[in-house]
Amino acid sequence: MISLDEAVTARLESHGQRFEVLVDPDAALAIKRGDFDGELEDVIAAEDVFEDASRGDRPPETSLEDVFGTTDPMEIIPEVITRGEIQITADQRREMQERKHKQLVNTIARNAVNPQMDDAPHPPERIERALEEAGFQVDPMEPVENQVDDALDALRPVIPIRFDEVVIAVQLPAEYAGSAQAQVRQFGELEREEWQSDGSWVGVLRFPAGLQNEFYDLVNEVTSGEAETRIIKDEDELGTR
Repeated sequence: MISLDEAVTARLESHGQRFEVLVDPDAALAIKRGDFDGELEDVIAAEDVFEDASRGDRPPETSLEDVFGTTDPMEIIPEVITRGEIQITADQRREMQERKHKQLVNTIARNAVNPQMDDAPHPPERIERALEEAGFQVDPMEPVENQVDDALDALRPVIPIRFDEVVIAVQLPAEYAGSAQAQVRQFGELEREEWQSDGSWVGVLRFPAGLQNEFYDLVNEVTSGEAETRIIKDEDELGTR
């Protein structure tokens, strides 16, 4: 369950009766859209249905039966959310907007590059400033992934940007390969790997281009800077970092 401070109220008025439930705001929106795939008990603040949640008043069980055909809160809660309205205070809306703004910036930073600077990643701070300059406002009621394309459209007149992936080959020296390859191979999609006769490990990974610096930091950390990396441009050509 979540805390009361994290919850918003979903309210349904039917048959002259009001029904309220306390739920995580993002989960409430997902349930309303029909794409929630989590556990309901993890995203509610109370396994209960209220007439007035702020006072803790509960509706008569007969009213629950009349409207929902059951008195089971775990069956009623999704119905209240789906059929009712989500009540969000100004403070909750601002907090949701700030949180989703950060998520949007991080999503873009992880995936975007600057095509005018040899596909170098854009730092989050640059994306933050560009969004502000573009006047883009995150919608707190929409999933972040649904807003990425609109954000990119707003950013393109301000900074050169595109989403891309990078394919990098990395060779880990034998003295580090045993432990280091387990960490490196999890960084992205491992397209192929090979153990060399000298005990070194070579892997080819694909991941969002904006994560290049994080990848190099990881490789340097687990090999004390002794690994070799190559950016694979196409099937026949290897570019060197």
